[in-house]
Amino acid sequence: MTRLPRHIAIIMDGNGRWARKRLLNRVKGHERGAETVRTVVRTCREVGVSFLTLYAFSTENWERPQAEVAALMTLLKRFLVGETEELLENNIRLNAIGQVDRLPGDVRETLAKVMSVTARNTAMTLNLALSYGGRTEIVEMARKIAQQAKAGAIDPEAVSQDLVARHLYTWDMPDPDLLIRTSGEMRISNFLLWQIAYAEIFITPTLWPDFNRDELLDIFRWYQGRERRFGKVTQPE
Repeated sequence: MTRLPRHIAIIMDGNGRWARKRLLNRVKGHERGAETVRTVVRTCREVGVSFLTLYAFSTENWERPQAEVAALMTLLKRFLVGETEELLENNIRLNAIGQVDRLPGDVRETLAKVMSVTARNTAMTLNLALSYGGRTEIVEMARKIAQQAKAGAIDPEAVSQDLVARHLYTWDMPDPDLLIRTSGEMRISNFLLWQIAYAEIFITPTLWPDFNRDELLDIFRWYQGRERRFGKVTQPE
C-alpha cells in the first residue's frame, strides 16, 4: 500500500449502542471496544502508519454517570498494563494529550510508567486523547501565548500559525491526514479542532466494537483515491 496517511485520528464511537443492542451493560461495550483498539493499533503498525490518535475520553465524558466513569478508568488502566509488552515488541511509543492531571492518581501513575518505558520506540506513536477537549486545548494555548506576550517574551505581531501549533498538545507531531468516525454520527465532537483543518474525513456507520481490520484497510484504499489540494488547484483552469 502506497500513499498512506502519516497520521490517523479516530473518534471511537458506538460502544454504548453496541451494548444496548445486545441488552448488555454499557461497560461491556467499552470492554469490547478495547479489543477493537488492539486490532486497529496492530493494523496501523503493520502497514506503516506513523501516528495514530484515538479519542479515548473527552472533557465532556466526566459528566457521565460516576459508575461508568470509574469503569472506564479501570478499563484504561487494565489496557495500559496489558498492552505494555506488545507496545515494546512492536516498537510503538505511547503518548497522551489532554488534561491528564484530571485522571485518577493510579491511572496517571500507570500512564506515566508506560509512556516512560516506551519513550524510545520509533516505529509508531500511539496517541491517546484523555480528558481531551479541542476548545480547552485552544484556550490553554491562547493563555500560554498571552502570558509570554505579557512577560515580553513574545511580540504579539509575531504570533503565527506555526507559533500557535507549537503551543498545542500535538506540538511534536504532524496534523492528521485522515479522520475516521465510527457509528455514523456526523460531527467532530470537539476533537482536534485546529489540527484537522485539512484532514480527509471518513464517517462509517459501523459501531466501534464491530470495526475491524478489513474495514480499516478499505478506508486506507479510499484515502489513496483522494486528491488532497489544501485549498489549491492541481492544474490551472
